[in-house]
Amino acid sequence: MRRREFIAGLCAVASAEPRIARAQDKIPVIGFLHVGSRAENTKRIAAFLKGLGEAGFVEGRNLAIEYRWAEGHADRLESLAADLVKRQVAVIVTPAVTAAAVAAKKVTNAVPIVFAVGSDPVALGLVASLSHPGGNATGVTSLNASLAAKRLQLARELAPKATRFFTLINPGSPLGGPFSESLKGAAVSSGVRVDVFLARSQEEIDAGFASLPPGPDAAFISCPDALFYSWREQIVALVARHALPSVFDVPEYVETGGLASYGNDFIDAIRQAGVYAGRILNGEKPADLPVVQAEKFVLAINLNTAKTLGIDIPNSVLAAADEVIE
Repeated sequence: MRRREFIAGLCAVASAEPRIARAQDKIPVIGFLHVGSRAENTKRIAAFLKGLGEAGFVEGRNLAIEYRWAEGHADRLESLAADLVKRQVAVIVTPAVTAAAVAAKKVTNAVPIVFAVGSDPVALGLVASLSHPGGNATGVTSLNASLAAKRLQLARELAPKATRFFTLINPGSPLGGPFSESLKGAAVSSGVRVDVFLARSQEEIDAGFASLPPGPDAAFISCPDALFYSWREQIVALVARHALPSVFDVPEYVETGGLASYGNDFIDAIRQAGVYAGRILNGEKPADLPVVQAEKFVLAINLNTAKTLGIDIPNSVLAAADEVIE
């Protein structure tokens, strides 16, 4: 190689380096805000990344993600959301955590927010309407809190002798009130008793179960709260210790040992949130993206747990089940 060509090559490489750096700087960064931990949400992260992929974005290739995990401390969500705003992320995503969506909305009216919530986003103040969100937030709603009556019906089918039902409510969660009201209304219509225990920590969860009166006529119905999901192994262990028929909102509880679950397909809802985040990165505005209402439902049954509890699952329930653990 001639000396002149060699020097020209060096100059070309040197001039290319700033362009490469500038190109990397232009990679969009989104914030992922969750009340739990990364280790327990691998399925949900995968679903979110799948949705982003459908919109043309791949983490590490043309997208960076700043993850913020509250590690079970819901009171940290607001400060974590503020940190993402300070980081100047392009979008904040709050998959399957209603409290995270509310926290993000509190700290910014400018940064786009994509949520996947289990209650009415209009009542939560996240959007003006489902069809015309009108602000900086949009996403997916499962209206999961309103399924309390359906879970009570399922619990009564699985445990027809049960006359007392109880649930745990996180008083700091925006889902707690709507779920409790729905469950109590269904109980009145069904002529059964529902007791509500408040719990916002693992110690209070233990105390709630410890206060249960003895007897074979009780059953447990779980509130669809992301904080409880973070502590699902503890809750399922307590349900087993007290030999309680139990109905949860997502199959992960059933995979851990719960009796049954019924609710919207949260994995698909999170995938849809990923698609929306990608569409916003591609230039669409959250104000113009209608809130998606989740339509897929999942019923899961654990036959091993049923056998341990001495419960014969009705054929009608088995026939309707999407997932059966044997």
